[in-house]
Amino acid sequence: MMATNPLDSVSVIGLGYIGLPTAAVLAQAGKRVIGVDLNESVVGAVNEGRVPFVEEGLETVVAGTVARERLSAQVTVPPADAYIVAVPTPFKDGHTADLTYIESAAGSIAEQLQGGELIVLESTSPPGTTERMAEVILEKRPDLTADPGLPSSVYFSHAPERVLPGRIMIEMVENDRIVGGTTTEASELTRDLYASFCRGELLLTDARTAEMAKLTENAFRDVNIAFANELSLISDQLDIDVWELIDLANHHPRVNILQPGPGVGGHCIAVDPWFIVAAAPETSRLISTARQVNDSKPDAVLQKTLEIAERFKAPRIAALGIAFKANIDDLRQSPSRTIVGNLAEKLSEGTVLVVEPNIDELPSELAERSNVELSELDNALEQADIVLLLVDHAPFKAVDPESLRSKIVLDTKGIWNSRGRA
Repeated sequence: MMATNPLDSVSVIGLGYIGLPTAAVLAQAGKRVIGVDLNESVVGAVNEGRVPFVEEGLETVVAGTVARERLSAQVTVPPADAYIVAVPTPFKDGHTADLTYIESAAGSIAEQLQGGELIVLESTSPPGTTERMAEVILEKRPDLTADPGLPSSVYFSHAPERVLPGRIMIEMVENDRIVGGTTTEASELTRDLYASFCRGELLLTDARTAEMAKLTENAFRDVNIAFANELSLISDQLDIDVWELIDLANHHPRVNILQPGPGVGGHCIAVDPWFIVAAAPETSRLISTARQVNDSKPDAVLQKTLEIAERFKAPRIAALGIAFKANIDDLRQSPSRTIVGNLAEKLSEGTVLVVEPNIDELPSELAERSNVELSELDNALEQADIVLLLVDHAPFKAVDPESLRSKIVLDTKGIWNSRGRA
């Protein structure tokens, strides 16, 4: 049976970039939260009040809630009134979703259920995944049911996050939230749980629509970025300054073109549209094309850099930024990281000086290369023949363009000179 306060204890499965902030805000709201992660170093860090990645405001909340014994972490799934699943959904071959982590989490949760619990999937997933999670649990626990109102009932829903890295602790509380249950009762239980910390509007729907809504939001952004990236490629061929072009076009009252860049990264925009394509491959032609345009942009930047590097016997290239977006340490699905790796591989001679102010060491595939060094900004700019700006981190924006006059500059983000942009 449900406890008197059925949503008082919450277990968050997966303490990554979404799971840990979710656990922290729930604990801050007064819930008793136990986070679960297979990585013992992550568990140890949380139990010491530390966070294993950079996210503004998170460490203060984690430290405070751990000190008040509202938040703890462990490697096994405990009994709880509610479970939030925030595990990865990586690609398999063909850009289809690998649901292994979700199914594994579901199996572990099943062992702890007594009836009356709420299981919320937060992981970004293809339509039908919440129902698949329910199937895994109910197949393992045939004594339970998803029919509401019975003592043996368990409740399933999807509540996708809609936050921006670097602003997660603000947007998790302030943004509107979509909640989609497999039943009306599941939606309402989830709404009540998220209302404990979310000041935005809680929008109720069914699970499949909630899953598709998150994918749709990111596919919309991806299509618009692809338009800007394609304009940058066309403009380069026609010797047009794409940044001036977009600025002029955006003076139209009904035009708002986004900014081009070296590609699209992260675990959302670069991934989610493919889930729509996989679900409806014959009809998602525009979304598929946008993904191809954005996936091709890193190679275009790479080729332009290599062409310029050929002017030097042993070029020293300052590659500024390998995170997937500005002012964070998240390297997942980063086009800049891919560009730097391929650049180092294809340079017959020379050195790539990587400047990434948000990390202390290079990822292994770069650290293993003899022609790649992690460098401070001033040192890299002083030594470089070519300056390749890939991420618009705040320290890079503060560089005086006049100090780069003796360098060849490839500015993929448009923060410096108006020519030489990739």
